[in-house]
Amino acid sequence: MPQAVLLPHAKPIRELHGIAPEGLTDAILTATQPLVLRGLAAAWPMVRAARTSPQAADAYLRRFYRDASVNAMHGAPDIGGRFFYNADMSGFNFTSVRVRFDAVLDALRDHLDDKQPPTFYVGSTTIDACLPGFRAENDIDLGPRDALASIWVGNRTRIPAHYDLPDNLACVAAGRRRFTLFPPDQLANLYVGPLDLTPAGQAISLVDFAAPDFAAFPKFATALEHAQTAELEAGDALFIPSMWWHHIEALDSFNVLVNYWWRQSPDYMDTPVNTLLLALMTLRELPPAQRQAWQEIFRHYVFGSDGAEAGHIPPHARGVLAPFDGDAARRLRAQLLNMMRR
Repeated sequence: MPQAVLLPHAKPIRELHGIAPEGLTDAILTATQPLVLRGLAAAWPMVRAARTSPQAADAYLRRFYRDASVNAMHGAPDIGGRFFYNADMSGFNFTSVRVRFDAVLDALRDHLDDKQPPTFYVGSTTIDACLPGFRAENDIDLGPRDALASIWVGNRTRIPAHYDLPDNLACVAAGRRRFTLFPPDQLANLYVGPLDLTPAGQAISLVDFAAPDFAAFPKFATALEHAQTAELEAGDALFIPSMWWHHIEALDSFNVLVNYWWRQSPDYMDTPVNTLLLALMTLRELPPAQRQAWQEIFRHYVFGSDGAEAGHIPPHARGVLAPFDGDAARRLRAQLLNMMRR
């Protein structure tokens, strides 16, 4: 299977050693730069099993399985582990199926020693629903953060560069993974594909990291100048800040990742992707002068907001310019839905 080139311009991600789970500080979990946390999950029984053998890791996972089904992705051997579009970008080069979790483990076991195996991948599956009891033995306490804990299981895979809105603590529980990260300002240099036809929900870079086509994607060379990379083993973790682009390779024939997602914002806030899609529909085709005027409006009320833009309005009359809470968000959401139905 093709592996991504060791990108010559990529800088190593900053590393911290000797941090125990109870030593995760707010400074670490609110960082705006990625951080490798070597050995953070080294004490997990899952990690100890994985360091023994893939078979031991498989057996450990099966201890917690209780007849749950999962969404799995399956690709033919010729995709080389890279989940992507089909040739004309009308669909994808893999199939998604709903199967028993132990059926995926069986498939991974049956192809463990294949030189060019089919690709199997279970992504973003809630641990407590799939493997009840697993987190009682393998978990990171993130304090007051309401984190979603998910598990990712597969063989050698390549996940194209994409971003996620939440902050992400990714813990390698079995196998090795290589992460290549780019800051949010590299968007224009990553050649991102469609927003509304995506392999797994997030828009992805169209660049093949195993064979970058610099003739088709010349600005990717600039992105590489800002890239950061790290290879993690079982027990290591990586903090990925919100909105950072990340390309992920699972390097072994049996890989398990546990990750925690959380947002540094109130639960009532909708995803900004909704705003982007509405902006494409309502702003992009305006004449340039009108787009510039709306850019200033957004700067004033949103991106440059310091809370003072409504200071001249009596508090009782500020409406949506007042600070939000859950009730106000629900009222505005209902109002917007009614407006969209017209």
